[in-house]
Amino acid sequence: MARRVVVALLAPIAWAPPGVDPVRWRSALAEDVVDLLAMLNEVDTAVAVTPADRWLADAVIWPGTRVYEVPEPSPNAVFAALTGAHGPDGTDLSPGAGPAGEPTPATDDRYEQVAVVAGDAPDLPGLTVGKLLRPLTSRPVAVAPAEGGLPGLLGVAARLPVPSWLPPLDLDATVPAAVRAAAPRPGDLAVTPSWHRLRGPADLARLDPALSGWEHTRSLLSGAGHSG
Repeated sequence: MARRVVVALLAPIAWAPPGVDPVRWRSALAEDVVDLLAMLNEVDTAVAVTPADRWLADAVIWPGTRVYEVPEPSPNAVFAALTGAHGPDGTDLSPGAGPAGEPTPATDDRYEQVAVVAGDAPDLPGLTVGKLLRPLTSRPVAVAPAEGGLPGLLGVAARLPVPSWLPPLDLDATVPAAVRAAAPRPGDLAVTPSWHRLRGPADLARLDPALSGWEHTRSLLSGAGHSG
């Protein structure tokens, strides 16, 4: 089986529910996503943050979780970090690689497949992540759209190294049609099932209280008087 890693991209957020501190909101979302990824089978998990947000990664990761510091919060930056330079002794020289930012052996991150998911989907089912990775057996890239009225992606998965035709991706703005237009053949991109992110008031109604998980987000919303 191909070596695979799923990376939570903990990008800045632009919205928080009224009455909820934005920093606590962002932390709760990130912690729920990281907890979800930690329970996945047959994949490694990691988080990616800019250097300014290293505090957030350190606050929510599980022991031993790899943290990638990236210059910008984009999937392309994560892909670059995963295929970073290595020293003559095989040491990974990517900035911030390793559980505490220390260099780690290159063999630890010679992944064949990677999925990057948004850090604001606290009730994301593990099955949806699996469906994002599944097409990589026959396609070089897969994307999962974000549900709701806003553009953007829930996540993107790719074989490593990523194909040269892959355009710059923004999880808050890119739509599948733009990625497909950049591909040499339409069939090079798979579009997998969508899921909601929490980017505005309407998204709160999409949270399903019956779903397990998302405890931190649920607790914060309950304390602020918001129902799921």
